[in-house]
Amino acid sequence: MTANTYVGAVDQGTTGTRFIVFDHGGQVVANAYEKHEQIYPEPGWVEHDPMEIWENTKRVITQALGQAGISPDQLEALGVTNQRETTLLWDADSGKPVHNAIVWQDRRTTDRVEELEDDGQVGTIREKTGLEADAYFSATKAEWLLDNADPIKLERSRPEDIRDRAEKGEVLFGTIDTWLVYNLTGNHITEVTNASRTMLYNIHDLEWDDDLLAEFDVPEAMLPEVRPSSDDATYGTTDEEGFLEAEIPVAGALGDQQAALFGQTCFDAGDAKNTYGTGSFFLMNTGNEAVESDHGLLTTIGFQRSGEDVQYALEGSIFITGAAIEWLEDISLIENPAQTAELARSVDSTDGVYVVPAFTGLGAPHWDQRARGTIVGMTRGTRKEHIVRATLESIGYQTRDVAEAMEADSGIEMTSLKVDGGAVKNNYLCQLQSDIIGSEIVRPVVDETTALGSAYAAGLAVGYWDDVDSLRDNWQVDREFEPEMDRDDADELYDRWNDAVDRSLGWATDGGGSE
Repeated sequence: MTANTYVGAVDQGTTGTRFIVFDHGGQVVANAYEKHEQIYPEPGWVEHDPMEIWENTKRVITQALGQAGISPDQLEALGVTNQRETTLLWDADSGKPVHNAIVWQDRRTTDRVEELEDDGQVGTIREKTGLEADAYFSATKAEWLLDNADPIKLERSRPEDIRDRAEKGEVLFGTIDTWLVYNLTGNHITEVTNASRTMLYNIHDLEWDDDLLAEFDVPEAMLPEVRPSSDDATYGTTDEEGFLEAEIPVAGALGDQQAALFGQTCFDAGDAKNTYGTGSFFLMNTGNEAVESDHGLLTTIGFQRSGEDVQYALEGSIFITGAAIEWLEDISLIENPAQTAELARSVDSTDGVYVVPAFTGLGAPHWDQRARGTIVGMTRGTRKEHIVRATLESIGYQTRDVAEAMEADSGIEMTSLKVDGGAVKNNYLCQLQSDIIGSEIVRPVVDETTALGSAYAAGLAVGYWDDVDSLRDNWQVDREFEPEMDRDDADELYDRWNDAVDRSLGWATDGGGSE
């Protein structure tokens, strides 16, 4: 069964869409990628065109299969993984979005979140959802769309019709996994990890929460059905008449960070990984127990397999890491990301310079929506090499912020951290991370662990892989990094980082920021 058959994974990320085909050994046999436009209608607002994302999804699937000479019917299953929290509404009849998708980074609902804080809702939200009240999550985005989406995009609609039609289930809500599954299969489905990021889903009762739906005025009729991340019943199949001309089961989905946890085979309580992408996301599996955080972390769903209990995770969400390297390119301090290591190595230290890349506020463990990017400690002798090095160091410091919170919440001392994502190809960054955090950093051979995780979820559901042990056997180490810096020196640098963070907090007030 497995010799000439494969599992495909759609990896729909913040900046682009990838399709990867994996063989039974978990190796990449085909890979295609397409970027999509980042739309910034106002400062602090970020949108994507859902139709562009769907068109790109079809294109990368067709390209990858074509390049590798694989026919669609050689795919045993499809998995989906996605940028989380990004939210859209679409018309059930036409399948057309009523507005662009509002991206996870978008801050337009900051004032609404501050209302929730003033109304004393933060504790209730945390208790039910495991999340901080923040504009990052889907609830306030859905509310904004219901109040503000342009009704002209809905054929036959009058201005007041969007809510009316949503209440009848004629306008549908979804995160990006739901949008892709809907377009692939025709079914309106999400899975537990994505549902757990909406701020509308009770992670203990495992259902949409009536009180939260009432708070955000989101009609239940517009919500997708919630299914396991790896689903033996499958979410449906692709249409034989559609672009693939084959019926392929879509059998697994996970939000991107949970997919990376699954792809890194973090199946046991205490297993941890950090993914370095646009932002960085540090997750630790806490088993069947939803561990409440006292240190600014999120309690979230890690994954669920058919017929099994939900596995929970603690998560530290760092909004800007890889995006800070892109910013260095944008302002012409570097020509390409590969230059960062060379420039950083060319100086002995940052010379006291710290960069706090709080471009969209600060996530865990600070949770300050009004923090903004800050450079401190500059002198007339500061050169671009110092700023580049300080930017790389900020990635390490932010990860240590989260690692310390993880240890405090879980009571588990972390001796080893599995890493993945684009930035971990940079050996300098991996070594720096090991030094700052004071633990071993382990980089796997297959670094496309996000796509791999969703492929594993889909493949397990259809019996392509027998069990999680066979997935553990696939996992191979590329390189390990051990701490080389003196602990006292690392602690001293880190203490000064905390001073720099303090200076970035609360900057974007009405008079002084980008709201």
